[in-house]
Amino acid sequence: MKQWMALALPVLLLGLAPLSSLAQTKTTEAASCYLPGVQEQLHCGTVSVPENYDQPEGKHIGIYYAVLPAVQEGAKSDPMLILAGGPGQAATELAPMIARMFEGVRQKRDILLIDQRGTGKSHPLKCDIERPDELIRADDEQDLAELSRECLKQYPNTDTTQYHTVNAVKDFERVREHLGIEQLNLYGGSYGTRVGLTYLREAPGSVRTATLDAIAPPQVVIGPFGQHGADAFNAMLEDCTEQTACREKFPNLEQEYYEVMAELEAQDILLETRDPLSFEPLEINLTPGRFSSIMRVALYHPNTRQLLPYAIHSAAAGDYHAILGLMGGTMSQSSIYLGLMLSVVCSEDLPRATPELLEQDGDNQFIGSRTGDAFVDMCAGWRSSSVPGYWSDPVVSDKPVLLLSGELDPVTPPEWGEIAHRTLPNSKHLVAPNAGHTIASHTCANQLVADFIEQGSIENIDGSCLTKQSLKPFVLNQNAAGL
Repeated sequence: MKQWMALALPVLLLGLAPLSSLAQTKTTEAASCYLPGVQEQLHCGTVSVPENYDQPEGKHIGIYYAVLPAVQEGAKSDPMLILAGGPGQAATELAPMIARMFEGVRQKRDILLIDQRGTGKSHPLKCDIERPDELIRADDEQDLAELSRECLKQYPNTDTTQYHTVNAVKDFERVREHLGIEQLNLYGGSYGTRVGLTYLREAPGSVRTATLDAIAPPQVVIGPFGQHGADAFNAMLEDCTEQTACREKFPNLEQEYYEVMAELEAQDILLETRDPLSFEPLEINLTPGRFSSIMRVALYHPNTRQLLPYAIHSAAAGDYHAILGLMGGTMSQSSIYLGLMLSVVCSEDLPRATPELLEQDGDNQFIGSRTGDAFVDMCAGWRSSSVPGYWSDPVVSDKPVLLLSGELDPVTPPEWGEIAHRTLPNSKHLVAPNAGHTIASHTCANQLVADFIEQGSIENIDGSCLTKQSLKPFVLNQNAAGL
């Protein structure tokens, strides 16, 4: 799931060597530091925590944090804590985007970024493949179970069963206590909303407000996203039909999509491109699974969604340059730490993915069962543990909570926000009609979040600005005609 979760094809890289499990990580006081993409000086440190909280004298790992200081002097004592998505994104690696997105919040408050255990500089569980959203059943020789087994072998001295959401909250609490913070204002995007809800349940006294953007309540299973993706794809087709220029330019868009899928079923296509980060030559074996995954990921954000009709039409004509462009735009996003993602999903979600749920999710023409099947395969090669039954219970809290959803979201639909809303009596659920995944990144919601945190209440939050954002016109050709 993503976020800030615009993920794409995997980049095959050398995995990082695992950190030694023999040396105990020590707490370090905050010191001046810099993060990539952020020009100003920040404050960073590490807090030592038990890998297994039931064995406090055993192995310890370091939880890394960074503080984006408030712009104005005399910062208020309740900072904003960023809960990253994925699962598997590192909060500190999102610093440039967070600084831009929440400029309003930063006027009066620090922003606290903590790398969840298993990500970033918090004992990272990094594997050879960094962009697992493409890790669907790609219809080629890739063995996902073997891939996850090979990843697990890199961490023989790590208890991966301890890398889950509840322990993440415990880690964040250790950092909060270390910094002397009484209360936090939570912002969670995508999987980060799951963390935020868990925070409200496990440590309610530490929370002043919570903003949950693209909500994934614990009652739902994350991983199988086929049906949600199909719904969002069909909505895109309908919007193209309703826009005169798009309808006239691409009158057979749905048919062309399935023609491309059929052609790829008959014969994969080898595409040559360059890695958007290293610029090294890169070959991509385009299969039906990969093609449909690119489509699904592009639906996350309005800026990539508007390119889809032209990309599909071009592919049907044998031109895959637009497809490569979509891939490059998402490959350059923040990496996912696959080991942490598997530790979370394989313990907390996949055990609840019944055959009936998987069958229902796969009952679509757009991407079929490829997303759910991939997680089943990967979890078969990963070490995980069962979690207590209460983990999937509804979270009940009277804390002020702002719930945000995008009507066009292909991953966390607005109905999931309504599920969370039912047991949060002091919450308000706002839906942006023409927005995708994590709406604070591309709507006026970022200002609403700033207002909400400043007021500490949902009472006067007016979401009418969300309805004023128009649907982006679709791109008609390579020169961006139509914009």
